[in-house]
Amino acid sequence: MPIKIVECIPNFSEARRSAVVEQIMESIRSVKGVQLLDQHSDLDHNRTVLTFVGEPAAVEEAAFAGIAKAAELIDLNVHEGQHPRIGAADVVPFVPISGVTMVECVEMAHRLGKRVAEELGIPVYFYEEAALRPDRKNLEDIRRGEYEGLKELIATDPNREPDLGPKVLGPAGATIIGAREALIAYNIYLNTTDVSIAEKIARRVRHSSGGFRFVKAIGLLVEGRAQVSMNLTNYHRTPMALVTETVRREAERYGTSIHHSEIVGLVPNQALVNAASWYLQLEGFDLEQLLDNRLFSFQMEQMMGAPQPEESFLDQVAAGTPSPGGGSAAAYTGALAAALVVMVARLTVGKAKYAQAETECWQVIEAGEALRAKLTQAVELDAAAFEGILRARKLPKESEDQKAERAQAIKEATLQAARVPLETAQQALEVLKLAVRMAAIGNLSAISDAAAGANLALAALKSAGLNVRINLQGIEQEAEPAQMLQQLAVFEQQAESLMQELEESLRQRAGLSN
Repeated sequence: MPIKIVECIPNFSEARRSAVVEQIMESIRSVKGVQLLDQHSDLDHNRTVLTFVGEPAAVEEAAFAGIAKAAELIDLNVHEGQHPRIGAADVVPFVPISGVTMVECVEMAHRLGKRVAEELGIPVYFYEEAALRPDRKNLEDIRRGEYEGLKELIATDPNREPDLGPKVLGPAGATIIGAREALIAYNIYLNTTDVSIAEKIARRVRHSSGGFRFVKAIGLLVEGRAQVSMNLTNYHRTPMALVTETVRREAERYGTSIHHSEIVGLVPNQALVNAASWYLQLEGFDLEQLLDNRLFSFQMEQMMGAPQPEESFLDQVAAGTPSPGGGSAAAYTGALAAALVVMVARLTVGKAKYAQAETECWQVIEAGEALRAKLTQAVELDAAAFEGILRARKLPKESEDQKAERAQAIKEATLQAARVPLETAQQALEVLKLAVRMAAIGNLSAISDAAAGANLALAALKSAGLNVRINLQGIEQEAEPAQMLQQLAVFEQQAESLMQELEESLRQRAGLSN
């Protein structure tokens, strides 16, 4: 199973105060599981671009930490720079790298945006794949007028109100959060101070003015030279070399030439290989011909071949030990059911046919992922509860006091061993509700998956219930056990009703019976 890796490339409106940039970087580094790969600070732009990677949860947390620190240290009312901006943390994109889908990155963007709006009081706009409105897909459309223009219109113009957060700009401005594919930030400097030439060339190459489909560009004056500042959003379809040669040709039309170019942040190997192949006229060149790549592959093979793979959960269950047992298996089954429900919801969002269900599907995704995490944790919690009973039974029982203490410890451990599967049963019921709902409104081609998730959730509930009842044997009449058994009966009754709803959805939508 591939490691889940997400890239985040936040742009902060500060480059001239190195201490501020360092504090923002430190806030990101402080999050465990995140690796800061690159920093690019442009003094003329007064803008710093950071690149960091890690597993999704860690990257999301680090992005929030960076936004919070920038809001604390940067005042847009006194900020000056060549690059357009509306916020201290101006734009924060997530990019799927390994084991992560674009849909998951969109979810990350939406969760982060909600947190930024609620906890920091910063207006949030969503762009690219995370956009909630078609007119906000393009970054430049959101940033038009910059901080100063937005400050005047955010409260009065419905077209400029944020997707989330207050309709007022504070010193930290607003933050644009999104999900996108990998892009290359590419700047070409000209042998002229005439910024109008750079602006004309930018209009020639950018898509919005009739240029290349995957190029965004503006003309700026940077370091005393006219600069064509570009984002290449698909370097496969619009190669760097093609853009460079077009800029070179256009520059010659205006009596100037290219002085130099630069890449801001990181760039995929393939993009540079494509450029080399263009200029060297290579045929059939492959990344595997790069010595460094072959050496890296060899090193990774050596590293991956050394350790033995961890024993799987199924292997642990089959090992002949009393733990993990039925309670852990019930939680595992519930987590699998939740994963299926989320899958169906993700197969539904973005489909025009199911547009009316999209908002609810996003809610199902959020709730389903939370339940999956809880049920996955319950696998270990159930095993730990059983181990607690074993420890209690090993307590000394020589004296009457020791016997009393042992009996009380066994009773408490036994109650805990019932509490955990009862919670599993409740969570499985919530998964069942989501599964039944997705069977009713979700993508019809995945209705059998929704039904499978429902049946797995029911199995998890019933299996967890067996563990509750077996652990409460002999103490059923006591207050807490009686209440627990009553709750379980309610869960089972609700589950029965839900399965009838599922049966009806299967019959009406797909002509099936459960």
